[in-house]
This record gives sequence, structure tokens and C-alpha cells, in this order.
Amino acid sequence: MTRTIHDPRIPDPDSCMLIKVLARHARERPDSTFAVFEDGTSWTYSDTLDEVHSAAAALAALGVRPGDYVGMWLPNSAEAVRLWFAINYLGAVFVPLNLAYRGALLEHCIKTAGMRLLIAHVDLVPRLTDIDTGNLTDVLVLGGEPPTHPRLTMHAPDALTSTDATPVPADVAPWDTQLVIYTSGTTGPSKAVLLSYLHIFTGSEATFGYTSADDRFLANLPLFHVTGMAMVMRTVLTGGSLAMVSAFSTHDFWDVVVRTESTSVLLMGVMATFLMKQPVSAPEQQHRVRSALIVPLSVDSVAFSQRFGCEVYTAFAMSEITTPLFAGPNPQPIGTCGKPRGGVEVRLVDINDCEVAPGDVGELIIRTDRPWSLSHGYLRDPAATAAAWRNGWFHTGDGFRRDDEGNYFFVDRMKDAIRRRGENISSFELEAEICTHELVQEAAVVAVPSEIGEDEVLAVIATLPETELKPAELIEYLIPRLPHFMVPRYIRMVESLPKTPTQKVQKHLLREQGLTEGIYDREAEGLVIKRDPIVRL
Repeated sequence: MTRTIHDPRIPDPDSCMLIKVLARHARERPDSTFAVFEDGTSWTYSDTLDEVHSAAAALAALGVRPGDYVGMWLPNSAEAVRLWFAINYLGAVFVPLNLAYRGALLEHCIKTAGMRLLIAHVDLVPRLTDIDTGNLTDVLVLGGEPPTHPRLTMHAPDALTSTDATPVPADVAPWDTQLVIYTSGTTGPSKAVLLSYLHIFTGSEATFGYTSADDRFLANLPLFHVTGMAMVMRTVLTGGSLAMVSAFSTHDFWDVVVRTESTSVLLMGVMATFLMKQPVSAPEQQHRVRSALIVPLSVDSVAFSQRFGCEVYTAFAMSEITTPLFAGPNPQPIGTCGKPRGGVEVRLVDINDCEVAPGDVGELIIRTDRPWSLSHGYLRDPAATAAAWRNGWFHTGDGFRRDDEGNYFFVDRMKDAIRRRGENISSFELEAEICTHELVQEAAVVAVPSEIGEDEVLAVIATLPETELKPAELIEYLIPRLPHFMVPRYIRMVESLPKTPTQKVQKHLLREQGLTEGIYDREAEGLVIKRDPIVRL
């Protein structure tokens, strides 16, 4: 069914709907490469549509119908891409699950989605044994022969081989739900974020608008991460190509970039910092990369651009929103998230939704002009939906400040804020300063209880491989670079920080561990840092 939409804010379905755009490319440029994969598989646009048709027929034979929530628990692969597309081809809702999920968290996600069918890798299936799987009845197992399960029907990989005719693509609209993304759950149970087709279209356009059909993305973020999905969507929308790999690796990053002939990369968390601290190598001077999106902007964009010969961009985004802040090429200063893009309104507010004074930290709240370009709620969680959308604005839960030029700077998760002796501390800004030390590879700062009230500052540090940094040396390095109240009291040295598969540091684990045995306490060592004397005229 062809829809006529008279609202100029909503693009024509033929230009924003995944399957419609894919089919158009398959007709107009059938032999153009869409994707190359780690196993050496390469698909043209024509190949891709054929793969989607066969997978859709197989899923329909397994009972998938429009509106169903279908789970996928697979690593990055050609199979993951074609099954995602096939789920949407049938008008079902794609629900990717984090490969690290297990136990109560896995149970929560399966039951929240109400999924009947889960597509899972054979190595992950045993985690389903000891949990309540809710409405789940069937598991399509890939990667090997399925084990038995006392309650679930297991389907072998050959269930994807179907002789049935390709079903007619479902009649879906831009405002229909395309997928569900689970939040990280660092401040409570993971929430199931509902995303429409128009949401993921707008997000991919806003985040990667600097790319074109001539670009090849290095797709190294998992498909259960909204930015990883937006990258794939942007590839389809432009008619470009992608090189899908399983994960980011500092050591062979540039080798992979050269081998896959990638022209655009995404660096999340500490990835850019890791690359900047590596010795200069031959592959980093032989690549074809033209653009790099760095989120957050934890390095000097000009220095990164000059060293690696590409333009740098940055942005702020989360699963519920569609990149309201963006900057580039080569934005300054370090730490900026950019300025509001067109079609977005942003405000910084206090707990009563009143705007804060210029220069003060407030929670970032947003709304957009385009309908359905933000999340339309949390699945089966009306209370969380109402709380996030109070007063007609989406509340991000993130603290920001704005400078005189209109640049926005992330300060901290509102629930991660540290208050020490009457002063508010941004863990993000403190971590950035700690990472300027030449031996520090990564750092995380969290609050721990103080014996005199409020918080003390704990910095957890990982140094570069085969290097050693004494905590007292780091403190001496920081004293002239920080206000007295920001200098950490406690230092813990670790080999690496605990991270999610998308390289986000799991600060809740560090807070739970707290002051471990053998931790460095500068005050116990007699190093007490006091406020500078007030200068008087």
C-alpha cells in the first residue's frame, strides 16, 4: 500500500523505510556492494534482498506475524543482518539482546518483550535453562546443533532453509515500531525503548549525515547498540557499504581498517584515547578513512585529525533520542558534544524543570519538531514513560552545561554526580584530566562514602601495558592541574576497567566494590590538599 503523507516533516516512506529502500537499491544498483563480513562473505544489494526474502519465508513458516516481538541473540554476522531485515520485512519488531546478558537480567528482557521466538547462538542457549522464559516457546539455534530444553522447542539451523514462496512484505508505516533497544540498566532494571521506523531513520541521518554512497562504514559496534544499528541503517539509506566486524581491537584496528577498505569509523568511549596512545604504525598511514565519529570527544580533535588524516565529528545521543547535539568537522574544545541540530529544542533545567542560570549545570531535556523521531515510550512501563516525558519534554537524566558560544558539555549522569565538601565534581571532566598523563590508558571516577558526610573521590586507573605508575606520582601530577576539591583521595590500580560490549565503563561495579583492600589513600599517607589562600587586593 502506498501512503500519501502531506506533513512536510515526515519523509516519503519510500525514502525512510528499511525494506522499501533496500528493494529500490536492489533494482537500481543490484551489483553494488552492500556488506563485507569477517568470514569473507560479501553481499551485493541484490544478494542482500535475496537473503532477506529467504529468511523471511523461513521465519513466516515458524509463525512470525506482523506486530510480533522477535528476539535476536547473535554476534555481528551476515546472519544477524539478514534476520534483522527479515523480521522487519514481515512487519515484526526486532528485539536484539546483549550477548553478555544472563540470569535475572536476561529473564527481565525476555519477559518484558513478551517474545515467543528467540534466535540465539548455540553457545548462549544454556543460559535459558535456569530462568523464567515467560511467553517464549521457540528458539531458533544457529552456530551448531541445539541442545535439549525442558520447556522450549529448539529449532536447528536448517529451519532457515525454506522452500515456501516469499511472503508479501508487511504494510508498515513510518510511525510503526521497528525495534526495541534495552538500556544499559546502570541505574535500575533495563528499560525496553520503543523505536519507530522514523526514529531510526532520523537518528541515522542526524548522526552520520556527513557520509554518502561513496563511504564504507567499519561496523564494529554490536547490533544491540542503537548507534551500531543506526550505522547499518545509514548504509542502506545512502546506498553505501559496510564492513562488519565482531568488536573493536586497539592492537589491530588500523590493520582491519586497511583490509576492509573502510572510509568512516566510529569510536566510542575510550577507543580514540587508546588509539592516540599507541605508537605510530605503518597501517595508520595507509588507510582510506575520511571521517571518524568520536563519542565522547575525549581527545583533541585537531591532533587526532592531523595524526590519522581524517575529519573528526562528535555528538550526543542515547537510545531514546536522535542525536540532538552534533559538531564537526574537527570541533573544539575537547569535551564538547556540539550544538543543537535543526528541528530540535533543548533546555537545561533543575529538578522542577525550571531553566538554570547561564553557566550552571542542569539536566538536558529535549523535544523535536518531527513526529515519531523520539522514542514513543518504554515497553510495558507506563510509569517510566510518564516520568521521562513529563511536561512534554524528554528528560535525558544527563547533566550538561553550556558555554557562551552555545556549545554543550556533558558533565555527568545526574545520578553519578559527586559532591565533596560542598563542591560538585564532574567525573567526566576529572577522568579526562587523569587521562592526560602519558602512562594512563583509562580512568573511571566514582563517589565513595566520606566519614564526615557527602562523598570522597575514588579514581580507578589502568595504565598502558608494561608500564607502572605509582598512585602518589599521579596525585603529584594532578595537584597543579585541578581544583583542590577534585584531586582524588583514593586511587586503585587495575589491569583494565570493567566494560560493557559497547565499551562503556560499568561504574556501578566500581561503586559496589568500593574501597578494596590495599587501596591508596593519600590522606592516610599524610597528603592533605587544602584550598588555595584567597588573594586580596
